[in-house]
Amino acid sequence: MARILVVTVAHPPEDARIRHREIAALVEFGHVVTYAAPFRAFSASRPAGLRCVDLPRSAGGLFRRVPAMVAAARLMVRERGSQDLVLIHDPELLPALALLRVLPHHPVTVWDVHEDVPAQVAMLALPAVVKVVGSRVLAVVERLAERSFHLLLAETAYQQRFRRPHPVVPNSVRVPPGGPWPAEDPPRVVYLGALTRARGSDELIALAERLPEVEVEVLGNAKADVEEDLRAAAARLPNLSYRGFVPNNEALGRLAGALAGLSLLHDEANYAHSEPTKIMEYMAHGVPSITTPNAASRELVERTGGGAVVGFGDVAGAVGAIRAWDRDRGARDAAAARAYTSASDRDWAIDGARFARVLQEWVEAARG
Repeated sequence: MARILVVTVAHPPEDARIRHREIAALVEFGHVVTYAAPFRAFSASRPAGLRCVDLPRSAGGLFRRVPAMVAAARLMVRERGSQDLVLIHDPELLPALALLRVLPHHPVTVWDVHEDVPAQVAMLALPAVVKVVGSRVLAVVERLAERSFHLLLAETAYQQRFRRPHPVVPNSVRVPPGGPWPAEDPPRVVYLGALTRARGSDELIALAERLPEVEVEVLGNAKADVEEDLRAAAARLPNLSYRGFVPNNEALGRLAGALAGLSLLHDEANYAHSEPTKIMEYMAHGVPSITTPNAASRELVERTGGGAVVGFGDVAGAVGAIRAWDRDRGARDAAAARAYTSASDRDWAIDGARFARVLQEWVEAARG
């Protein structure tokens, strides 16, 4: 058993990987967890049974993130004598983790790498030279972090960014028993996850416009401009249901029975090598996916036979796939069964136990 401090200032406290996979696995394994996150900033409730600490949210430009970084650093320093391990989830917390390591009696320090930050920088509306310099600086930071801390990787493809091998903790999902389930009537398609234009928010609205006979249910946090567009569209389109943020368990409960799950990411380097968690959630709940052809998404859907691939921005192709499955429920159910079976082979119950054991081994090695 270990005492573990989990810290994020950039992610929502209900983040599926942090809260509902990793922390849940740590608690199941018998570890004692303190969860520090921006609860108040996200209007999020504190999980029962956990010691929780509220932190400011890190958002916006670098200087606007400093208060959250400082607050997290103070917490880590204050807690260092009462924790066996500190697990961070945000790159901006690496300086705080470095500070912790130079202090006496510091705990084991771990960075969970579950985003391709250099690729995210490439997506920003910045001058090309700034993007190039920023990506190179981040690459150096990652190499320095590798020499100083334990690393966990969310994707096998992330390994190429580092020189040494590191444990991979994939975003596999919990597979509920009893599936797959038939599609409901009237038909409903669902989108689960964060919403930006690069994640296909405009295409979701266009789908609802072209499919008046199908409910398009959208679940997730949206950027301010995107949220405004979605609410305006939902006001004029009776078949578009935009629910905003929905707690994870409630959102997952909306998946079973959907005709299809949507993942309409744009052609961005940041999406090329990461398997979208939403697709795996759809699969685990017996829902076939409609995805754009980012390499990892295409490979997952085509390998499992659990969905359909359409072109980037190809709303007509997505409409065609939805209508084809609505007409031929047998074909839809066959794709759903293949998706569900494949998801069962990658259940978080296995990966979560492995993740918890890895942290335990690092703590025991430090004690020894």
